[in-house]
Amino acid sequence: MISIEPVAAPGAPLARRNPVAKVAAALIFSFTLLATLDPVAPAIALGVELAVLPLFGIRYRMLARRAAPLLFSAVGIVVTLVLFAADHSGRVLVEAGPVLVTTGVLLTALGLALRVLAVALPGVIVFATTDPTDLADALIQNARAPARFAIGALAAFRLVPLLGQEWQMISMARRARGVEAGRNPVARLRLFVSTAFALLVGAIRRGTRLAVAMDARGFDSGLPRTVARRQRFRAADGVLIAGAAALAGAALTVSVVLGTFRPLIG
Repeated sequence: MISIEPVAAPGAPLARRNPVAKVAAALIFSFTLLATLDPVAPAIALGVELAVLPLFGIRYRMLARRAAPLLFSAVGIVVTLVLFAADHSGRVLVEAGPVLVTTGVLLTALGLALRVLAVALPGVIVFATTDPTDLADALIQNARAPARFAIGALAAFRLVPLLGQEWQMISMARRARGVEAGRNPVARLRLFVSTAFALLVGAIRRGTRLAVAMDARGFDSGLPRTVARRQRFRAADGVLIAGAAALAGAALTVSVVLGTFRPLIG
């Protein structure tokens, strides 16, 4: 089952920061890494993210569980680029028939995988330490986001765990009717596609009913709304954003400096 609830210790110094500040810091830290193709910057950024993880109150095992799809995608990127890259510059490491692995291809693949991890991991950390309701309240109060958008996004976010349950129910219902793929990979693919389509149709219907119910309760009235939970933006939240920008800038600076002196060293 998919879980969206925060898993961090509530008393951790960075876990209790304002949700908008955490989202802003994650965006600044992540998108700054897109300015370079060198693997040094994302490697440094990834080291920083893992180093500050205890300040968010998250255990490394829990982070690995939450980021498991991200890790699998990084491994897939490395394998795909190593096997099917067109440029095979550098020293040959492995040559087995059509498979040719060189240092240039391996460095490119590792650099891209590190960039994917470094860019996406801050988002995983933020959502693992933030309650969705607090995030919606902070977006309305601190980021001045429209209440209809924030509350609608919160409602959709709350429905995410139902997708796993719905998938399991569809699969069990089809298995009870004798619809199984067995060991045939083509049949498995067709069954997966049809189950995903049924899940999509059910999600659209549930979203339509939810939208009608929210409009019936006045969420589309346009009247000013009161807030029940106050989200305050303090000086420490600004320090978090400034610190994220400074660390990202430092990683880029180190990458540029090493890139400048690498031809001289080589």
